[in-house]
Amino acid sequence: MLLRRLLPVTAVVAALFSSAACGGADDGTLEGRADDGNLTIGIRFDQPGLAQRRLDGKFVGFDVDVAKYVAAQLGVEEKDITWKEARSADREKLITEGAVDFVVATYSITDKRKEQVAFAGPYFQTGQGLLVRFGDTEITDPAHLDGKRLCSVTGSTSAQKVKDQFANDVELVEYGQYSDCVTALLAAKVDAVTTDEVILAGYVAENPELLKLVGEPFTTERYGVGLRKEDGKGRADVNAALEKMVSTGEWRAALERNIGQADVELPEPPEVTEK
Repeated sequence: MLLRRLLPVTAVVAALFSSAACGGADDGTLEGRADDGNLTIGIRFDQPGLAQRRLDGKFVGFDVDVAKYVAAQLGVEEKDITWKEARSADREKLITEGAVDFVVATYSITDKRKEQVAFAGPYFQTGQGLLVRFGDTEITDPAHLDGKRLCSVTGSTSAQKVKDQFANDVELVEYGQYSDCVTALLAAKVDAVTTDEVILAGYVAENPELLKLVGEPFTTERYGVGLRKEDGKGRADVNAALEKMVSTGEWRAALERNIGQADVELPEPPEVTEK
């Protein structure tokens, strides 16, 4: 009789132990979420060559390939990834509130952002550039933007950096997405668009007869994978995946596949330093 009474309790304890050992979706760590067999990853939906949702619903680009590679190293297949749009203004919130497991979205590593989130990487390095209409001969560098309308996206510091350092009289215009800025540029509602050169190069590759890059990159931007600040194990796992992607040659292959036709010099992979 006593044995029969103990058996259900033993079964419950065993079940709880098994659940804890498996991690569980409520674990809150990247390892725990991956152990459940699926991940939610934040990417951009509107950046040609980097992360773009095609008309058929498929997501393509270098950032997408990086995200898929990291997920695979964590044991999660592409079919088990949920892609979530991560606009510039929303990335920290998505991570801190647990709406995504990590973010790969041209996410520049900065000290201010590291107050809220952690970064693995960097996995790519670029610089801020300028995009103008193909026939424009007045704007050749950021110093020529005084009296002009300069577009960037909400939550980005790119346009303010130009105003502070190069053209105090530039008029800043913000949209929710870079594609909106490019549409406004083509419609002559703004005179230039600024963000990282590699992002702008994707739009040039799509519209080479209408758009062009001008000047030289005037900042250094290091892209990292953003994740929860307290998840040290998750950061180490992502760093290991990024280093493997480089060492196997897949990093270079993905870069050439997605950005090789754009008007930008392909860089060497940066050293992983966010440890």
